[in-house]
Amino acid sequence: MKKITLNREQIFQGNLLLVNEHNPLQHTVPSEQIRPLERPAVQPAASGSPSGRQPVCMERKAALVLETLLAAIGSGSALVSVSGFRSHTEQEAIYHSSLAEHGADFTRSYVALPGCSEHETGLAIDLALNQEPIDFLCPCFPKDGICGRFREKAAAYGFIERYQEGKETLTGIAPEPWHFRYVGIPHASVMAFHNFCLEEYLDYLTSFPYEGKHLEIRVENKAFELFYVEAETDITEITLPGYLPFQVSGDNQKGFIFTLWR
Repeated sequence: MKKITLNREQIFQGNLLLVNEHNPLQHTVPSEQIRPLERPAVQPAASGSPSGRQPVCMERKAALVLETLLAAIGSGSALVSVSGFRSHTEQEAIYHSSLAEHGADFTRSYVALPGCSEHETGLAIDLALNQEPIDFLCPCFPKDGICGRFREKAAAYGFIERYQEGKETLTGIAPEPWHFRYVGIPHASVMAFHNFCLEEYLDYLTSFPYEGKHLEIRVENKAFELFYVEAETDITEITLPGYLPFQVSGDNQKGFIFTLWR
């Protein structure tokens, strides 16, 4: 057995962070964890975007997985990245620009408050068909064609369509078929199977505590064991079988999600 020690700050780190108006991001993402996307090709600034935008970036692992997914579906130049990682300052600029141009109702539906945007994690990407004009806030990403192929393969690579129709009361955001979030394997597949949004999924995982029955699943012929650990005051300690590889992510709320490869 091996002892795992987590400090409270690790609640705010990982692929499964819940970031919304009720759970703002607690830390900025270190610059060394962010890198530009090599593909899809970055287009000139889209309609409605702030001037002088830099190449689209993501958290390093999420960027690599996205590029692998796009290559797997043979997207070529058919899809382009519109918006990935945003600094807090950039999110503020986008939010206030939308308020001025589109008003409060539109902005409340499609633009997260600064500090409450998934784009500030580096784990989110907005994609669009490579056809002019490209709208920065609401890009075109239909359900068929190359966009449909992306959706079909997304979960197998750890991506989810974050803001689905019918989940608005939970997410606080209108449907955004162009916005995808990296949560990792096997979580995206479990969410897709149950049609969970991230808010629902993280609540579901609390039903599988470390001390009780764990969630055991098979995805792509691989076995996983998932469980939830609520954080203690400052330091949380648990023990795991020493021979099993694992990952741990904070939820940006009260605890940690463990993923074990069986």
